[in-house]
Amino acid sequence: MEAFWSSFVGLITSPTIILAMLSSITVGIIIGALPGLTATMSIAILVGLTYSLPRELCFTVIMGVYVGAIYGGSITAILLNIPGTGSAAATALDGYPLGVQGRASFAIGMTRTASIFGTLFGLIMLLAIAPLLAKIALLFTSVELALLALFGVLVSGFVAAEDLKIKGWIAAFLGMLVSCIGIDQLHGYFRFTYDVQMLMAGISFVPVMIGVFGIPQVLDNMKLVLPPRIKQTGSLLPKWKDFSRYVPLSLRSGLIGTGIGIIPGAGEDIGAWMAYFAAKATSKDKEKFGKGSIEGIIAAETGNNAAIGGALIPLLTLSIPGSPPSAVLLGALLLHGIRPGPMLMFEFPGFLQEMGAILFLVSILLFVCGLIVAKFFIKALDIPPKILMPVVAVLSVIGSYAIYIRIFDVRIMVIFGIIYFFLFKLKYPVAPFVLGVILGPMIDENLRRAFWVHGGLMPVLTRPLALVLFIVLLIMGASQISWVRNFIRKKVFRR
Repeated sequence: MEAFWSSFVGLITSPTIILAMLSSITVGIIIGALPGLTATMSIAILVGLTYSLPRELCFTVIMGVYVGAIYGGSITAILLNIPGTGSAAATALDGYPLGVQGRASFAIGMTRTASIFGTLFGLIMLLAIAPLLAKIALLFTSVELALLALFGVLVSGFVAAEDLKIKGWIAAFLGMLVSCIGIDQLHGYFRFTYDVQMLMAGISFVPVMIGVFGIPQVLDNMKLVLPPRIKQTGSLLPKWKDFSRYVPLSLRSGLIGTGIGIIPGAGEDIGAWMAYFAAKATSKDKEKFGKGSIEGIIAAETGNNAAIGGALIPLLTLSIPGSPPSAVLLGALLLHGIRPGPMLMFEFPGFLQEMGAILFLVSILLFVCGLIVAKFFIKALDIPPKILMPVVAVLSVIGSYAIYIRIFDVRIMVIFGIIYFFLFKLKYPVAPFVLGVILGPMIDENLRRAFWVHGGLMPVLTRPLALVLFIVLLIMGASQISWVRNFIRKKVFRR
């Protein structure tokens, strides 16, 4: 810990570092709040721009943008129901209803506090038990990764559906089907492309996410009579007593986020969803979820920010990125001559503590930067719907177009937005669909790779971790069959 505090003191006594960190966090929050501009994209750009900077200053800027972008996505998720990042999609489920109820300021304040809590929790795990958690992550082969991802999809469908639970599973598998469009990554076959050249590269997740969240909202507000705007109440600075009662929930969400973060390729998006669904499954007020639950936004934001520290664990100790942004961060490390892996502690003593000190200071300054930026964004709620909704539509178009600079992605966004507008009316939840799109490639590639390597699914019966996950999936399926039978008895055969 001496090296950690020594690095921290060196950071806070450098005006250049403080100014760079404040600027990078602010830029990160703005990038995260704008649909289509992701943490991964911004870090990728910064790797080249910061190459000539000293090592400490370079990683200060990169980590500031990284953490700021992951938090920033929650702002537009709450205000406009358009998640700026994939990890904020879970926050939108309860954040936007809170904004409609006039509690947007309070919701943003709570998400900022939860984000800081989650980042600090992930940092503690990074410094305390990084080698141990990295060894656990190595236990996950293709079989375990596929079953874990499938478990996440099924849990989301089971928890999110309001009436018939199987609707959640249908939505989830529709999302997985969408993720299969394009070229098969293992054998190069074309799937569901129908000779459309633009579909051969697959469907990007961002336009789909923006469409299913943004377009239904715009269409809903195209009514002849709009409801009056609700006056916003609450403060962007929540009191400690408001957050303290959610500390047990935050600790549990932090554990989930960190655990998901250390799994290679999982990342902040899945950490947010897993923490959200765990909170809903264990909450005493399940009926509030999706309608404005404080528990929901705290769980999601704690989970996705805790996954930052979790993703750094396999990156620094095994040279295996835990998330897409950390994969780009790996490139920055190599450019500066730092070789992550088991020998990092010996070849670069103190570097782990240096990264921890940077992350700690970023967490502290996020409170200030988040408050300043949120004050400007909160004014969007004073704009009349007849003006705001066209702005939402324009942002949706820009966010979809910005990823690959293709009109095709804008069309995809509109198509899926219209489709889900009607699915909403039929009470098909959006969360399982989005998670299906995210986890679909992970399930597809790992499941088929397991078939190819082992000649079948025999490892499911021979590997303890895989067997446990498989049994849990069977139990979930059996419980759903019973639920459907009871539903049919009540709805179809009742006299």
